[in-house]
Amino acid sequence: MKSLAALLLVAAPLFSQGATKWEHDYQSALKRAKAENKLIFMDLWTEWCGPCLRLQKEIFPTAAAQAALAKVVPYSALVQKRDGTPVAEGTRLADQFKLNAFPTLVILDANGKELRRQVGAFRTGAEFATWLGAK
Repeated sequence: MKSLAALLLVAAPLFSQGATKWEHDYQSALKRAKAENKLIFMDLWTEWCGPCLRLQKEIFPTAAAQAALAKVVPYSALVQKRDGTPVAEGTRLADQFKLNAFPTLVILDANGKELRRQVGAFRTGAEFATWLGAK
C-alpha cells in the first residue's frame, strides 16, 4: 500500500500535465476559442531554450497553472527545433507577433488580436496563474 501511495505521488504531476488540452495548430486554437468564448494563451518557444523547457516541465503542470489554463485555450507554438531548424507555423507567428526573445507568452482574443504578452519565464505556477488571470 505504501508503494502504491508513493507511486501516485510521483506520477501525479504527469497526470496533471495531461489534464489540459493544448492546441498545436493556430487555426484550431482560434476556432476553439470562438466556440468556447475564451481567450487564447499562446506559448511561443524553441527546443533549445532552457526557460521554455522549464515552463513546460515545471510551471505549466502545477495545480495553480492548470486551474488558470482551464479558463483559456492553451496553444503551444514551436518556433525552432533543437538544431535551429525553423518550424513553419511557429516561425510565421514569431514574425507576425514580432518576437525578439524566447519564451514569449501572448494572450490573444478569439480573433487573434494580441491583448498582452510576457517575455521570459515565470518562477512559479502561482506567478504564471496570476499573470494569466489578469484582466
